[in-house]
Amino acid sequence: WQVKYANSLTSQPQPRTETFANTSVLNRNGLKPPGAVVGPDDKGLWWPTVPPRPSVDEVEQLKKSQEEAGKPELIKDVQYKLTYGVGNLQKALPTNYDVYRQVVKAYPQRTPLELTLGVNDNSVEKAEPVSK
Repeated sequence: WQVKYANSLTSQPQPRTETFANTSVLNRNGLKPPGAVVGPDDKGLWWPTVPPRPSVDEVEQLKKSQEEAGKPELIKDVQYKLTYGVGNLQKALPTNYDVYRQVVKAYPQRTPLELTLGVNDNSVEKAEPVSK
């Protein structure tokens, strides 16, 4: 949960943001992870229990004088990473939804994937089944 605080929430370009309770779950290969209670959603992701919404008292406690507080917002954040082997080493790089879905589809049959890396090999841009 996040709440924005500002002297004027409508005109202040960069309001202060406070984070309240949060939860997380690690999705791997499209399988239901331990601790997941909701899902899979329309992107094939599983989600943990929603943390408790902050109370009015909790929100007001972090408000500074002259500030107004926005409504608590539930923020869902997804970070995609792909872990793969190079020789005896394992690398984990950021990726995107499309690459994640290719891995999920290939995983049950253990289909080998050819990876296309991004600039300076800092991300995985594409994952395609190896053509035989």
